[in-house]
Amino acid sequence: MKEKANIVLFPGQQRTSRTADALRKGKERAASLRAVQLVASKRWTILLALVGFLLGRAVILENLMPFAPAYFAVIFFLRRDVYKLAAVSLVAGSLLAATPSAIPIAMEIAVLFLLLKGLEMYEKAELSQAPILVFVATLVVKLFGAFVHSTLGWYDLMMVGVESALAFVLTLVFVQAIPVLTLTRKSNALKNEEIICLMILMASVMTGAVGWSVSGLSLEHVLSRYMLLLFALAGGAPLGASVGVVAGLILSLANLNAIVQMSLLAFSGMLAGLMKEGGRMAVAFGMLLGSSILSIYIGGQTDVMASTWESVAAAALFLLTPKIVVKTISRYVPGTSEHVKSQHEYAKRVREVTAQRVTQFSEVFRQLASSFGQLNTPAAQKPAEEEIQHFMNAASQKVCSNCHRKDMCWNGKFYDTYKMMTEMMTAVDEGHDGIRKDKPRTWTSHCSKTHLVMAALQQQHERYKHDLHWKKQIFESRQLVADQLSGVSQIMEDLAREIQREGQTLHLQEEQIRDALESLGLSIHGLDIISLEEGNVEIEVYHTFPKGHDESRKIIAPLLSDILGEHVAVKAERNPAKHGEPNLVVFGSAKEYEIETGIAGAAKGGDLLSGDSFSTVELGNGKFAVAISDGMGNGERARLESSTALSILQQLLQSGMDEQLAIKSVNSVLMLRSPDEMFATVDVALIDMYTAHTTFMKIGSTPSFIKRGQEVIPVAANNLPIGILQEIDVDLISMQLQPGDTLIMMTDGIYDAPGHAVNKELWMKRVIQEMQTTDPQEIADTLLERVVRHYKGEIVDDMTVVVAKIEKHVPEWASFRWPGVNKFERPRTVS
Repeated sequence: MKEKANIVLFPGQQRTSRTADALRKGKERAASLRAVQLVASKRWTILLALVGFLLGRAVILENLMPFAPAYFAVIFFLRRDVYKLAAVSLVAGSLLAATPSAIPIAMEIAVLFLLLKGLEMYEKAELSQAPILVFVATLVVKLFGAFVHSTLGWYDLMMVGVESALAFVLTLVFVQAIPVLTLTRKSNALKNEEIICLMILMASVMTGAVGWSVSGLSLEHVLSRYMLLLFALAGGAPLGASVGVVAGLILSLANLNAIVQMSLLAFSGMLAGLMKEGGRMAVAFGMLLGSSILSIYIGGQTDVMASTWESVAAAALFLLTPKIVVKTISRYVPGTSEHVKSQHEYAKRVREVTAQRVTQFSEVFRQLASSFGQLNTPAAQKPAEEEIQHFMNAASQKVCSNCHRKDMCWNGKFYDTYKMMTEMMTAVDEGHDGIRKDKPRTWTSHCSKTHLVMAALQQQHERYKHDLHWKKQIFESRQLVADQLSGVSQIMEDLAREIQREGQTLHLQEEQIRDALESLGLSIHGLDIISLEEGNVEIEVYHTFPKGHDESRKIIAPLLSDILGEHVAVKAERNPAKHGEPNLVVFGSAKEYEIETGIAGAAKGGDLLSGDSFSTVELGNGKFAVAISDGMGNGERARLESSTALSILQQLLQSGMDEQLAIKSVNSVLMLRSPDEMFATVDVALIDMYTAHTTFMKIGSTPSFIKRGQEVIPVAANNLPIGILQEIDVDLISMQLQPGDTLIMMTDGIYDAPGHAVNKELWMKRVIQEMQTTDPQEIADTLLERVVRHYKGEIVDDMTVVVAKIEKHVPEWASFRWPGVNKFERPRTVS
């Protein structure tokens, strides 16, 4: 026997061998990683090819194969990059069908492809034409096959028509289902029709597995029950039963002996969906229970055991399925918690993006305001030394340049010359006429052309005052623009903060309110909490309660008041646009105080149009505005000025702009809109409906009066009307009103009634004290009547009086405590 040769490796050779092995293993790992990445990047292509293979193999009613042309047409339009692979997979699947039909399938695909290319040449190929093209291609190929095989009987022609019609319908189904299957659909919410189309597609794919078995277990039965479990866990009993019906129906069309599968799958899906709350194990148990109960109708003991083992295999696959699969399905099924969560996440992202954009715009306006403000800083103004130097240079160039004593004055006696010029400038600035009056001896002894120097300085001073006037105008305009930009920036910042506040998660509070209403026997369709901010609660409830019982005011509002710890009332009710839809009721914070108003007025000389305007409106931020304006003069022009002032002011206040800035903006608008001298008085009272704290803004208006019992309190301010000066002073007067107080506001037509010989304020206080009524409208009417009688029936000026009475709000229905319903804590926002 030959002895084996012993190979001895030296240390250097051993290191080289180990290095080669490491390199080889690294290359293998890199190759496997690239393969995994390639499969991951092509996963949807592989899935579409597999679906095409199974649909090419699918047969229903023993010899009908309508799936292939429908699938190819939809892929051609939706996934142009893989239509060739789809055609090959369809033909390959038809080769392995129970009755191989590769030639008819290939012919249908070829005819359909030619039709599509022909339409593309004329730029008329659209997805909406796909069903008709599929119908034509299937009909032509099947009629050609019937003609070749000489089977043109009525039954054969009817089956050709049925297969073509099925291909037409399946094209419509696949158009809806394939984007959902590949997760390329833009919307996260699926309609019921789209869910049914997806079920039909998946059941059709399972039809391609008919005839395949593993260890005696039918593959299509295992897959159908596995799909049933997934949808039952995701959507509950309705979706589970629907999947069972659709899958059982299509499987029974593929195998006429499996008609019992429809009832078995439907019943199993319903039981599995009913146990959704118990989790995966409960859902699997429900399916096993349902299939076991109805499996006795399948046949003998062997068939029953085979059906049971098929259910067990499907349950095992279901328990091994990753959670992400079930969550992905649930996101697309309306009504599931995952779908609601995804919708809330989407809305939250939209709010965040919107708030970010609004914040960016706010920052832009703030930067613009800062830029305008920097131009008005003291550093941007010309110093006084520069102004003095400018005066001296102008006078010396005009007078001293041609004087023979120039060098002596400005070189030899510079200090005395500078002192004399300074004194002259002081005299000109103080208004002394240095030309006509005697000049100081020091001036005349020093300068022989004193009168010419004074004249030059006066001329420069006049020019300086003129420039200073326009600089002041520009300064004030810039400051106004800066303030307005800053106000707009603040409004947008508040809006961004409000958008972010609305994005809070309020699911727990919504469920608590819903459970409380359910415990009272009130079934509602929907509930949305817009805001839970104290004093600014807004809750929307959708219901279908019968009319006449007013459950919203009698039950829901008091219950919400108890849960939230503040009075809640019905703010608005909206009837449905269509019959059968739920009604919308908006609940909001009830104000602590309520305002009752009364208005009376008359135009000068009894005319129809008065120059006075008034407004009583709730601004929407918990404040109530009572405003009155008197335009200059009478008639239409005065009415236009006063109404414009009030309407602009109201819009600015409702938008959230600061009160002083709003008044200044109205003032600038009135000045710019007309070159004529037109102005208007503005008298505004902003009443906080939660605290009764009131802010008065009086611009050139007459005093207002507050009647508190027998005491009458005047509210007055001294300033000019708006529309006269560029810069106005806004006097803000703050007062705390009390329940029962009556606020009386009037124009000068009422206040000036007693004339100049009488103290108007004392006269008006006495008239108000003598009134016995507390009704606001009666007070307004009585005061107007008293003034008209004082003028002996003559209306000498436009007269308007607005009365507002503040009362404590008393809820119509008291809150009640319901056992088991606890108050919940509001979400807190830290800013």
